[in-house]
Order: sequence, then structure tokens, then C-alpha cells
Amino acid sequence: MRIRKVETFPVRLPRDWDSSLGMAGSPNELAAGQGDYRWSKDYPALYSTMFETALVKVTLENGLVGWGESQAPLAPEVACTIIDRLLRPILEGQEFEGTRADIEIWWHRMYSTMRVRGQTGGFMLDAIAGVDIALWDLAGKMARKPVSALLTAGSPRRMRAYLSGVPDVAAARDSGFTEFKVYYESNWPGVVEKVAALPGKVAVDALWHMPLREEQAFAWMLDKAGAWFLECPLPPEDPLAHADLQRAIKTPIAIGESYRTHWELTPFFQAGAMRVVQPDLGRCGITEATRIADMAHAFDMEVLPHVSIAMGPQLAAALHFAAAAGCRWCEFNPKVVEMANRFLKDPVRLEGAEYLIPQGPGLGVELTGGAF
Repeated sequence: MRIRKVETFPVRLPRDWDSSLGMAGSPNELAAGQGDYRWSKDYPALYSTMFETALVKVTLENGLVGWGESQAPLAPEVACTIIDRLLRPILEGQEFEGTRADIEIWWHRMYSTMRVRGQTGGFMLDAIAGVDIALWDLAGKMARKPVSALLTAGSPRRMRAYLSGVPDVAAARDSGFTEFKVYYESNWPGVVEKVAALPGKVAVDALWHMPLREEQAFAWMLDKAGAWFLECPLPPEDPLAHADLQRAIKTPIAIGESYRTHWELTPFFQAGAMRVVQPDLGRCGITEATRIADMAHAFDMEVLPHVSIAMGPQLAAALHFAAAAGCRWCEFNPKVVEMANRFLKDPVRLEGAEYLIPQGPGLGVELTGGAF
């Protein structure tokens, strides 16, 4: 079956920033200003006041449609332009067999378009991830199976969720969740107090900005409090610093959201820089996330997909990947799921603190008619 059309949709939606503080994609206050993109008060990065992502639609000549999504919390037009100008021309008119082997071939073709020019990460791989997810959606629809069933036989239909972003300890105790993630802004003792006060497992996301001269002392406080894991503690370019910190503490370090391929993560694996690996499906796609999981398992590391700003295709991809990769949890951000469900015919659902893995063909989620 030939690919008839590849389309992209940069998405920018208004959101209530204040109600989303402390959660994925909106971790804390932004600097004053008039533009959509502003510096975080504490984190060394720009954030958008809007909900931004990039959707990808791949249509076969028989009319069958696959949806994908690139992680694009800022400037979604960039990933869309890469697809429109570089990837669409090599895909349209070509045969697509809908097999895992075929998707892997197409991943390498897309990766090779700019590989020798140094485009082996960043926006280029975000664009590839969006197309890759759409191809997996098509493959599942062609086989009339969920994507998780294409990846592995007997994958679970439920996935334990951990609550990402906990503004209120008392509310968290009543939520039914027993696994949580909280964010470090600038008050480390306050974060440690929250770790000790919450029931069950509690992780801390430092978003790459632990004070470099005090990181071991701060991390030892998490050891004493019994933290679940410490996410993204140090600058993302430095595997050796992460390895030194991991050797010095008991709390597992978790990283992965800033990297798109197993090649980018290889120095971190080799250095022993983490014990938990967190591929982001909107940056890796399903194909490369599976390779990253295989490498993690070879190093006896836990795999927990990272879920940030996302709509239905990316969220469903994370759930199918988590089920097929043997993950024990998947990140749950209430505001992200709420936004995704606004545009889905059938919502992504939880029962208690468990995700229900979509069981329809492909990703098992369909965008509402006329939305995009």
C-alpha cells in the first residue's frame, strides 16, 4: 500500500498556567513579559505560556490514516517544517508494508537524510519521532491489532500510573495513588520534607539544576528520606558528573528525556550514570524508544517513559511502549491527560491509579472529526 499524503499540524492552545504549576511543561512561575515564551523563575530554560505540540497525519492510498506526534513544547512549526521539507518528499508515493521491519527501514531512511550533516538529535529527531508514531498507528490498523500487541505478545492491558506534580500533600494522600513525583525549584529542604510526608514512593525531578557544589549533600538528604528516584539532577551534557553522583548515593538517578537515540545515551550507559532510563516517545518515537529499552535491560536498568506536554497520539504511544517494554509505571499528569482527552473520540482512561491501555487497532485513539 502506498503512502498518499503526509501532513503536519503545529498546535498552540491556550491553557490555565496557574492551575498547571508544578506539573509537566509548566513546573513553576515565569518571568514577567508579554510574549508567549518566557524564562522560568528557577529552571535554566524557556517555557511557553501556551500548550504546544506538533501533530502528524499519514494517509495511505486506501484512505487509512495514522496519527503521530512530536514533542514540541516550544516552536512546533520547526518539527513540522522539517517533516514538510525533508521527510514528506521521501515518504509520499512510497510503498508501506505495515510491518515492524518496514518501519525500522523507514526510521533509518529518515535518520539518514541529514545524518552526515550532523543532524542526529534535537528538532530533526523530534520530527522523525512524529512520523514514526504515525507509521506504527497505521501498522496496527493494517494488522487490526493494538501497537503493544505488534511489539510483543501478551502485553498487559493495565499500567500503574504515578502522579507527576503534587501541589498538596493532603490531597495526594486521598487520591488513591501510591507513587508520586515532585519538582525541585529552589527550596531543597522543602522538597525533602514533602518526600518524607507523602505516602508510598516519591521521586524528585530536579530539572537539571541541582547546585553543583552541593549536589551530593542534597542527594544524601534524599537517601535518608528514602526517595524513589532523582530525575535529571545535573546538566544534561555531562555523563561523568552523573556517574560520580550515582556512585556516591543510594537513590537511583533517572535520565532520558533530553535524548533522542540510543547513540546519544550510550555514554551515560557506559559510565553508569543512571539506574532508571526515561525515553520520551515524542522525541524518540516508538522505534528508537524500543532500542533504548533493549539497551537499558541489557544494563539491568529500570525503564519508565517520560510524559510531558502531549496530546492523544503521543500519550497513547507512551502507554503502548510502556506495556510492551515491561515497564511497571507510566507518568500521569492530570492536566496533560485532560487536554489530550478534549480532542479524542474516546478518552484515555484511568481506573483508580491505573491506566487502561487502549485496545483498538493501532494506537487505539482517534482525534475528533474536524479538530485537525
